Amino acid sequence: MAKDDQPRTPQEFRDLLKAGYDYPDEVDAERGRSRRRARRAHRQAERARTAQWIADERRREPISARAALLVVAVLLGIGVLARFGPDWLTGQDGGADHVTTAPSVAPSAGDDKPPASGTVSPSAAAPSPAADLSDPDKVAEEFARHYLTRNPPEDQDHTAAVGRAAPWATPPLVENLSQSDDPAFERLVSRGGVSTVSTVTVKPAGEKLPPDNPLRVWRTVTAKVDVVGYTTYSETTVLQCELTTFDGAWRVARVLGV
Repeated sequence: MAKDDQPRTPQEFRDLLKAGYDYPDEVDAERGRSRRRARRAHRQAERARTAQWIADERRREPISARAALLVVAVLLGIGVLARFGPDWLTGQDGGADHVTTAPSVAPSAGDDKPPASGTVSPSAAAPSPAADLSDPDKVAEEFARHYLTRNPPEDQDHTAAVGRAAPWATPPLVENLSQSDDPAFERLVSRGGVSTVSTVTVKPAGEKLPPDNPLRVWRTVTAKVDVVGYTTYSETTVLQCELTTFDGAWRVARVLGV
């Protein structure tokens, strides 16, 4: 490559701008102030032509290897950010959506266990073959005994007791009890207790509640509940139970006192 074809350095460009001027004869022929004005105009024109020439030369010069690498690195960086987004900078995987779908578990035909939490399944509300539903007093007693017997470490929540009492209750009552809060269960948990029922007595409800009829009766159920936990004690729980009958089967339909 010839000397004139070599790329000029920045210093060479500066030297061109600082180089002296060779004035034409017609400029040197002037005298005094006229010659100074002519020389100034000539210098300005030369500077303008030189600056234009330098700009043209720079546009024609090939890009240096270092500049080319810098451009490539910038383009690669833009591509990475466009692909992975800001999540890549924070260590998260932006290339895939994290969607976790819980497997759907269908109950087996032989699974008769009541749910551990939430609502009691309709099958749990069905009367047990062993449940005697012919006597309203006996139905009220068995309901209270199973509903007030609780073991929080095993039951996890109060719906387990609702499930145990379900054979002696109507489905609407089972659903209502399972979906409602139970302060007695929470109090038992706070005391680290396990409750069992030692005695249950059932009596007519009295004059404060509606009188009995062939389809509906009210009973006052008094249960002695023994608690073993941080302390051992006994307490008396009184439930006012409304029982209804259908085809000779009595069930607890409503409970006051819970």
